[in-house]
Amino acid sequence: MLPFLRVGICQRARHPPRVPGAPWIRRPRLPRLPTAINRLRVPAPAMVARMATDGGAENPARDPASNPKVVMIRGLVNDDATDGWEKCWEEGLTPWDLGQATPAVLQLVRTGSLPRGRVLVPGCGSGYDVVAIAGPERYVVGLDISTSAVEKAKELSSSLPNANQFTFMAADFFTWQPTEKFDLIFDYTFFCAIDPCLRPAWAQKIQEILKPDGELITLIYLISGQEGGPPYNTTVADYEQVLNPVGFKAFSIEDNELAVKPRKGNEKLGRWKRLSHKSLL
Repeated sequence: MLPFLRVGICQRARHPPRVPGAPWIRRPRLPRLPTAINRLRVPAPAMVARMATDGGAENPARDPASNPKVVMIRGLVNDDATDGWEKCWEEGLTPWDLGQATPAVLQLVRTGSLPRGRVLVPGCGSGYDVVAIAGPERYVVGLDISTSAVEKAKELSSSLPNANQFTFMAADFFTWQPTEKFDLIFDYTFFCAIDPCLRPAWAQKIQEILKPDGELITLIYLISGQEGGPPYNTTVADYEQVLNPVGFKAFSIEDNELAVKPRKGNEKLGRWKRLSHKSLL
């Protein structure tokens, strides 16, 4: 789930890429929660594995380009950086859309590990994570560059019992100006979908719209050894390289134990806070 800034060659990208939704992930056995989260469906493990690879194989190649849909997405986005992500949603090319909330998000909600206050989910896609995070203690804004994605999110969630605790907006993350800053920003696959030359601008925007004592949570999809994107090669060091100079430091980076089997060991959950001194150099 995610909003993208249209990716492609940075010189041509008038809008930064939007980040596709989360990968298929196995959901742990969690107790029922007294919110709309209970309505989020979890596919069977076998189906999860198939959807994660989009080809039925349990162990996909490391290069995302082995997925035919990823190849088609790259063609749309790189041929038309302005409307590429919108076309992906219009044509149903959304392999990142789980059809459910990200299991790691459900775990954070269940354990009471999330800050209270205003929350932003950039690249929210169909909005499942937005709905899961929203509640009496948190008002969530789901942002996506695709109007079609936002319309779908609204259609899926408008009748849910916590519908007054979240909203969806179609806007470009890099140029959008919220009326209030946020206590929490959750980024999943948004970072890896934008051209690497836009990553410093991503970090600067995070710094601008997050409260001084706010928290950034990144579910990091580790990718290496491939050419081009999206998604682009991504490491923990790539996050540190752009976040440290604007005053952020990770206070926790752990393996995502709830990742689907093909991605075990290739996803990490990072939690970041801003230090008192702006630069860590």
